[in-house]
Amino acid sequence: MARTSKKISTSPLIHVRRVLPKPSIVYDTYWRFAYERQNIFFRRLKGVVSPWTSDPILKLHKFTNAYRAADRVSQFLIRSVIYNGPQKSEDIFFRILLFKIFNKIETWQFLENKFGELSLKNFKIGAFEKFLGNLKAETSIYSAAYIMPSGGKNSPFSQKHQMHLHLLKKMLDDKLPLKIERACNMEEAFKLLREYPTMGDFLAYQFITDLNYSSLTNFSEMEFVMPGPGAKDGLRKCFANFGDYTESEVIRHVTESQDSEFDRLGLKFQNLWGRPLQLIDCQNIFCETDKYSRVAHPEFKGRSDRTRIKQKFTSHGQLQKPYFPPKWGLKISPRDQVNTIRTNESEISM
Repeated sequence: MARTSKKISTSPLIHVRRVLPKPSIVYDTYWRFAYERQNIFFRRLKGVVSPWTSDPILKLHKFTNAYRAADRVSQFLIRSVIYNGPQKSEDIFFRILLFKIFNKIETWQFLENKFGELSLKNFKIGAFEKFLGNLKAETSIYSAAYIMPSGGKNSPFSQKHQMHLHLLKKMLDDKLPLKIERACNMEEAFKLLREYPTMGDFLAYQFITDLNYSSLTNFSEMEFVMPGPGAKDGLRKCFANFGDYTESEVIRHVTESQDSEFDRLGLKFQNLWGRPLQLIDCQNIFCETDKYSRVAHPEFKGRSDRTRIKQKFTSHGQLQKPYFPPKWGLKISPRDQVNTIRTNESEISM
């Protein structure tokens, strides 16, 4: 008896067009800010004499670079912390986390002056606790860039730096460097960090980005993004609504649209020697746009309802030749290096 084929009923495919985020007027400011902030970076690198911009807000206030890895502290981390010392996974992890916990160049230098080369073999937690306890009586040991949580009333430690040093030791004892090295993607590595006390979304994302500058991991910066509080404020100012998109999806959409958006506004954006803005960069630019718009667009309010930009710009002198993770393969052009020149005011505009 011949078998009869059973007819399987299938539903027709339905293609649903997602509703795109609806931009506000601050959205154009986002791209203009990124464009001019990158111009400032290249002008300073070439040795152009200050002022590096005619934009009054950028002249007066401190803003991070368009590319996170080009910032002064990130440059120190990459050049002097990650690639200066033993390259075993545990040592790389130790140095990066020790630096990033405090996120302050001067604190790292004080530790080096006291203990010599900073590596696992000379990490004596009691000695580090005592030294930093004495140091913080004289100066701030933490950066003001973001607040490191203290662990609250339930912390068994009387001082914040003690808790952080023991947290670092706990991560090392748990073989976290090996687990992160074996992670399949950036989000998985982010979640490994996120499991630890006081490691919220913001810190875990910042720390995995810093770890990824090293040879410990080799994730694409286009894999994963986690918006921080400042970026969320910037997103709300740049968009009247998010349509069908989540905050992370909006950042991805914006990042993938960068070429067309710069073209739309007639801006010839100079990227990082062939490297376009990545998710982490566009996330940071939303944070900086939040700050910039407090002055440029005071009628737009974020969740924090902040109205002032606290930090004023202070030059730290001539920029060194930048150093980026070798695995990025960036070829820095000699014409982009220091050549002290003067420029017409007409060449510097927003």
